[in-house]
Amino acid sequence: MNWGFQFLRIAIGLSILTLLYLSQRFWYRSLWRVTSHWGRTALRITPRLAYIVLLLLVIVTTAQGLVFGRASFTRHSSIVTVIGGLWFFSALFAYIAVKAVHGLERLWRWLHAATAKKSTPNPLAAESASAAAETVADPGRRYFFRAATAAAGAAPFLGAMYGFAAERLNYQVRRVEIPIPNLPSALDGMQIVQISDIHLSGYMSTAQVRRAVDMANGLGADLAVVTGDLITGSGDSIADCVDEVRRLYAPLGTWGCNGNHEIYARAEDEAAYRYSQAGMKLLRQENALITFKGAKFNLIGVDYQRERMRNGQRQQTLSNVEPLVRRDMPNILLSHNPNSFNRAAELGIELSLAGHTHGGQIQVEILDHRLSPARFITDYIAGLYQRPLFSPAATDRAAANASASQTSSPSLLDSHLSPVAHLYVNRGLGTVGAPVRLGVPPEISLIVLRRA
Repeated sequence: MNWGFQFLRIAIGLSILTLLYLSQRFWYRSLWRVTSHWGRTALRITPRLAYIVLLLLVIVTTAQGLVFGRASFTRHSSIVTVIGGLWFFSALFAYIAVKAVHGLERLWRWLHAATAKKSTPNPLAAESASAAAETVADPGRRYFFRAATAAAGAAPFLGAMYGFAAERLNYQVRRVEIPIPNLPSALDGMQIVQISDIHLSGYMSTAQVRRAVDMANGLGADLAVVTGDLITGSGDSIADCVDEVRRLYAPLGTWGCNGNHEIYARAEDEAAYRYSQAGMKLLRQENALITFKGAKFNLIGVDYQRERMRNGQRQQTLSNVEPLVRRDMPNILLSHNPNSFNRAAELGIELSLAGHTHGGQIQVEILDHRLSPARFITDYIAGLYQRPLFSPAATDRAAANASASQTSSPSLLDSHLSPVAHLYVNRGLGTVGAPVRLGVPPEISLIVLRRA
């Protein structure tokens, strides 16, 4: 067993739980201080008890959803789940932001005291100046840091509300042209519509899925694909999700693959059965030869590709896919995990379609660098990437992705270069953890194949 990997997972889990505990304690103590000035005892105790009761309700509902699949504690569990997700997310980041401002204030005090001490030659006078710097009120500084603390505490809550009420529902169509090596002329211009990471749950209703399917149908694509994560947990109805997905229309049919949340919900077999009953096909380590305008291409689909075994030991992705790859026609791979792209390029698969990352759900730009939580799990966050075809897939993630690059203008690639494999990572429709998207709106992809 890989004890180092297991220890790292436990350490990360405990760190997250510790931060959640500290953030909730911080806000409860803040509530205690605010209510301590209220006159009547009932006025002071009521909000404190209400906070504790609501917090326990959220924890119990969330735990039931994780352990038993469906939160039966309350009829309105989906509402409680949404409120809980928003509260924990906002409270955690607001706590971190407020503590960061407090840290900056302490640093300012230390620098101010050090400057005062250095500018006074007499040791006794320096000591008294340092003490004065600590004790004498500075209205400007106090006002600034109070305002900064209030802004830092409020910003995550306001951002979460915007991300929940607006950007989470702002479905966008992204059209991208991808040059495919040795693409038959008949396939030039073929269109594929891709949706991914629906996550039907308390955060995603069937009405929202229906709206996305209607938008996808309006694009008039030739082929429709769904790259995994139909649901979030075992309590979510995969039948309801498939009933909406079956409304996807494309002349070449609707195809899909399983994601990691189908594994968590133990619904991989049910997903395949529901697909077949709806006249669609979920590819599980299998391929299908599809003809379009007289030319053929090879569509491959796999279940979620784990990069590590349960004991933490690394394992090769796409281990049983090599016999499915064709050399006489283009290959298109449906794989929920974008990290399988390295191995796909090594096998000679020209195009991989993935999801999984949600684009991080939250993305901020600082000093021309886009920061996303998805970078902790992959270098393939969202959009179009390329690697040389048949290039060896290294086992180390950094080394494996060293030869990969992201491109926004694939049509400008020089024709004399060696053939490349492409990966497109869809930003998904739903959310996990917190029902929030900021800087990463939900995506419906329209992929147009072009001759390289």
